[in-house]
Amino acid sequence: MNNSKIRIAVAVLAIAVAGTAVAQSAADGAVKARKSHMQLYAFNLDQLGAMAKGEVEYNAETASTHADNLVAIASVSMAGYWPEGSAQGEVEGSRALPALWTSGEDVMTKVAALNEAVAGLSAAAGSDQAGLQTALGPVGEACGACHKAYRAPE
Repeated sequence: MNNSKIRIAVAVLAIAVAGTAVAQSAADGAVKARKSHMQLYAFNLDQLGAMAKGEVEYNAETASTHADNLVAIASVSMAGYWPEGSAQGEVEGSRALPALWTSGEDVMTKVAALNEAVAGLSAAAGSDQAGLQTALGPVGEACGACHKAYRAPE
């Protein structure tokens, strides 16, 4: 093999390795972004759950704020959080099951259910503790439906 062919082969290999590294970096970033997004859900739900259970005193304004936060979080597009190659076993830290990428219609149905549930929670959270308790159930169900179908257990 002459020097120019070796240089071309090395250049092609370098480009392939760089492409793989960029793809892996994108998958890592996507996993971090979706985990951060889920942590925002969890924080606000934890605060509301503590009020609903009576672990902290119910406060209508605080409950409304956390419920409104959930509406805002749910409105953020997560489309970029799910690139190919970011399922469990493909990138460290991912618990997303591969079925997620082949179940678009079902996933969108579950997302719509979550949006509807957080809208209902937002409408009820500031009314009283009983209203908060009632409205939290559908949110938990919506979260659980997606997690059971598309997230691996810890």
